[in-house]
Amino acid sequence: MAGTWHEELRSRGYRVTPQRQLVLEAVTKLGHATPEDICGEVQETARGVNISTVYRTLELLEELGMVTHTHLGHGAPTYHLASEADHVHLVCRNCEKVTEIRPDVVQGLVDTLDREFGFVTDVHHLTIFGQCRDCKS
Repeated sequence: MAGTWHEELRSRGYRVTPQRQLVLEAVTKLGHATPEDICGEVQETARGVNISTVYRTLELLEELGMVTHTHLGHGAPTYHLASEADHVHLVCRNCEKVTEIRPDVVQGLVDTLDREFGFVTDVHHLTIFGQCRDCKS
């Protein structure tokens, strides 16, 4: 996968800096991670990388379509690789567990929103809040 990152960045005229590589590696390792989580992971290897560098890097990588973010609550957004963004998030309000489900599970809702309201849903940013199976029992 690292070869793909290098190729993608270079093909768009960007250098593969150590900071960019470390941020991409952290996003890959952590899955859904806040910028602060990513910064902590990066700083285990490169202590000199600060949070503003992580935010700028995430912004660039999102513009390039390499990472994407979602909001899983009131706090900071969480980031993950765009290539792994084909899912909907279920977030438990009690235990904060995040479950990823296939987009086709909510296709009926998506179709209804389009048919009745002319609303085209961005399923990759869809987060549904509620109560997980464990907390419900």
